[in-house]
Amino acid sequence: MSTIRELEARVGQEVGVSPWVEITQERIDTFARAIEDFQWIHVDAARAKSSPFGGTIAHGFLTLSLLSHLAEATFAFSDRKMGINYGLNRVRFTSPVPVGSRVRARFTLLKFERIENNGVQVVWNTTIEMQGAAKPALVAEWLGRHYY
Repeated sequence: MSTIRELEARVGQEVGVSPWVEITQERIDTFARAIEDFQWIHVDAARAKSSPFGGTIAHGFLTLSLLSHLAEATFAFSDRKMGINYGLNRVRFTSPVPVGSRVRARFTLLKFERIENNGVQVVWNTTIEMQGAAKPALVAEWLGRHYY
């Protein structure tokens, strides 16, 4: 697919699967500093070993925030001048993401709507899965606006 407008024909279909991204402790720690959330299950590896998770886990919002990066790594639209997050209809953190996990996103297009100023609003059913895990880490309905 080469243009944003060509998405219209893909409503109801899985349109892309992102590359894998590793969740390192450095990534978790950097995120913790950025949002000032230093809960021990995220940043204290020694203490987290005795937790139900057996080690540190990514913040749920870190996993969610990766959607933008994973989408940019998956899609390249030749006619897109700008894209913005418009919001989320639904988000569920369905499984913890342990440090060292590799995650990727699957994007299924639920809606495509033309909007003013040469734009479209899309709704993606997104699933972030972990390599080797039966259950996804996150499922969300994600709205985006793209201008061409």
